[in-house]
Amino acid sequence: MISFYPGPSKVYPELKHFMMEAMDSGILSVNHRSPEFVEMCRKTVSLLKQKLDIPSNYSVYFTSSATECWEILTESFIDQRSLHVYSGAFGEKWMNYRKKLTDKGMTEGLSFPFHREIGINKLLSGSGKDYDILCLTSNETSNATKVSSKTIHDIHKRFKDALVMVDATSSMAGVVHDWISADVWFASVQKCFGLPAGLAVMVCSPKAVAKARSLNHNLHYNSLAFIDEQMQNYQTTYTPNVLNIYLLMRVMEMRPHIKEVSKRTKMRMQLINHSLTNAGFELLVPYTKLRSDTVTAVKASVDRVTEVKAKAKAEGFMLGNGYGHWKPSTFRVANFPAISDREVDDLLAFMKTV
Repeated sequence: MISFYPGPSKVYPELKHFMMEAMDSGILSVNHRSPEFVEMCRKTVSLLKQKLDIPSNYSVYFTSSATECWEILTESFIDQRSLHVYSGAFGEKWMNYRKKLTDKGMTEGLSFPFHREIGINKLLSGSGKDYDILCLTSNETSNATKVSSKTIHDIHKRFKDALVMVDATSSMAGVVHDWISADVWFASVQKCFGLPAGLAVMVCSPKAVAKARSLNHNLHYNSLAFIDEQMQNYQTTYTPNVLNIYLLMRVMEMRPHIKEVSKRTKMRMQLINHSLTNAGFELLVPYTKLRSDTVTAVKASVDRVTEVKAKAKAEGFMLGNGYGHWKPSTFRVANFPAISDREVDDLLAFMKTV
């Protein structure tokens, strides 16, 4: 079965060898304060910065999931006013989670239609400038939309005093990001990194780290200030997912630079969308510039969606269900780097027959 599910999705086939390698090396039996772990952690951070073009002065941390990042960022900036700008379920979930933990009025939302770009002028005409934090979802997996790098850049430029935070769960390691256009980026590894679930990467600017240190909200174990303190020595606050960090290190060693990966990702998504529309399918997102480069969503009747997914599964292709409002009337197709070009070609050939 080839998984085109938009997360967890297909892992790199090399992981089978890397897992045995980790077992034989003894790294899975060492403690997370040992020189062996520190060296592995240091090397993994270095590779992430090298292969993903992360600025040298940005900090890289490991957490258990992107959802945990919501919690860490909420607790670490608990008394800061945040505005969440979103068009789909995951951006809204982040907002609602923060609302549960913060006082009334400290967390607000601004939704926009998934078929339109974020209205920066609307932000400017409203009270966006009064917020300490602006939260965006770069790739909304639920409806297969994206926020362009230019839009994130423009928001960061116009709201200089605020921290810009980006949930990049379905795009980090799949496409190029303009890291300096935001202060916090985070993503789970079970999508574009091609790894099993249970680990996330969080990338923070010096501005974000300095703000977390100055606020020093350390009532919770995984405060950003404490995480940063430990990572000065390439250690984590708690015993981490050592196996997944090892696998991340080995995958980043073998992967091309992000510019090459991103070029392939975008070209292949053009092929996927073109082939699906030529086969008679209708894409959920009507405008090319708003479509995700890593996930596409196809809309149809409930019966048609059920039929296509069932036939695909019988042929060895696992398509993704729709999500949230679009669950019954869409299916989704992942375009993550671990999926091979041959597997994409086989899926597209099959889609022409249903």
